[in-house]
Amino acid sequence: MTTLTTTQMTNDFNKILKERRSIKNYDKSVNISKEEMTEILTLATLAPSSVNMQPWRFLVIESPEGKAKLAPLAKFNQNQVETSSAVIAVFGDLNNFENAEEIYGAAVDKGFMPLEVKEQILTSFSGYYETISREDMKEVVLIDGGLVSMQLMLAARAYGYDTNPIGGYEKDQIAEAFGLEKDRYIPVMLISIGKAADNGHPSVRLPIEKVAQWK
Repeated sequence: MTTLTTTQMTNDFNKILKERRSIKNYDKSVNISKEEMTEILTLATLAPSSVNMQPWRFLVIESPEGKAKLAPLAKFNQNQVETSSAVIAVFGDLNNFENAEEIYGAAVDKGFMPLEVKEQILTSFSGYYETISREDMKEVVLIDGGLVSMQLMLAARAYGYDTNPIGGYEKDQIAEAFGLEKDRYIPVMLISIGKAADNGHPSVRLPIEKVAQWK
């Protein structure tokens, strides 16, 4: 039996950070509604991005057919695919500047910036986006994709759900497998999401003295 559930939300940021775990086993009976998933993704997209181009694209894989297609591509992460409510494939769109007019036009309409500033910004960056190499743009969307992915996992925790970021999968096959243009959409990571079937376990973090320097 599938349970459609609305979990208890929290706005306690310390609790969200400290209780996040990378979960491998989920309660298979829990289904996240499209409404809740949309709210979580919407919060995630408040993440910063280069020139606010928001190059992230999400593929929410939740149907039995979608999971069956994903499973052979997920390598050593079969259990997350099988038991989670969904797996979110995060991609970076190399053609993200196509949305520049929509983004900055809306900013003008909402009073966030005057029209002349918008025109100045778009004129300034249009040449850059026309000449940037594929590899340089790939680096941009991977950074932005990482930012939105972390925010997605924290948003999920705020909604009472658990996640696991997954880097071990067939990155050269996943776009085409789900009907996306391989040369346009760069895979960033998979994120399983659902309700944990166990508590996971805490993990050790290196002391700040070992990872940070002051100059």
